[in-house]
Amino acid sequence: MVLDILQVIFVQRALITGIAVAAICSVVGIFLVLRRQSLFGDALSHMAFGGIAVGFLGNVYPLWAAFAFSILGALGITKLRQSTRIPPDAAVAVLLSSGLALGVVLANLAGGPNVNLNSYLFGSILLVSNEEIMMIMLISVGVLAVIAALYRKLVYMTFDEEQAKVSGLQVSKLNYLFIIVASITVVASIRLVGILLISSLIVIPSISAMMIGKGFKKTMLIAVSISVFSVVTGIIVSYAADTAPGGTIVLVTIAVFLAILGWKSVRKARQKEALITRL
Repeated sequence: MVLDILQVIFVQRALITGIAVAAICSVVGIFLVLRRQSLFGDALSHMAFGGIAVGFLGNVYPLWAAFAFSILGALGITKLRQSTRIPPDAAVAVLLSSGLALGVVLANLAGGPNVNLNSYLFGSILLVSNEEIMMIMLISVGVLAVIAALYRKLVYMTFDEEQAKVSGLQVSKLNYLFIIVASITVVASIRLVGILLISSLIVIPSISAMMIGKGFKKTMLIAVSISVFSVVTGIIVSYAADTAPGGTIVLVTIAVFLAILGWKSVRKARQKEALITRL
């Protein structure tokens, strides 16, 4: 059954694209979660929604407009957060609300019900084209290359931003660069799980990996493994069961999260029981 599914051309395309997106989402997600910016991906996706609506209105490829809007919005909010006393969660709320409101208004101007936003809201990984595969692969390589080149600086800044400033790191510029990378990652992921579910793919594998309690590098590798497993399993199950791929992928990530949570609870109970027995 699985082998038959893997022989279908558009499933193969979906798997190639999905694995690439899963890798960059989980890598970027680790940094976002540790920086307590878990909802930033959600806000960026809603800003991308505004860009997609602009693309429809201006007869431009929607994802290109989404890239521009997400990056500009993220840079603007980062500048606002750094230059004012607005709390990070409030800044994210501003970005999220602005993108969603702009998208709704512009989508209506672009044609209302005649504008098909479903593939962007919920994802359409099984319909990805060869051109989109190439674009996403190039983006994935670029994102991973930037993260690898700045790995030590990003880790340092993530765990102790103030100390990173004292040590001479250009924290402000690194923050801007990382936000641009996160924005690109979010928009590249729209075709996989859609605007409404992107934050799940970014956050849940990272949280699941962190519960296992390994070092930073191992946690990142575990997060990538969980994300790739969820995407591959979700695509195969969605094709076999004729369900929405994006939602199925997220449900798999949640199932993995619950399994790890259950394992941790059982392990903790056994350790407690063993300690009582020794006493």
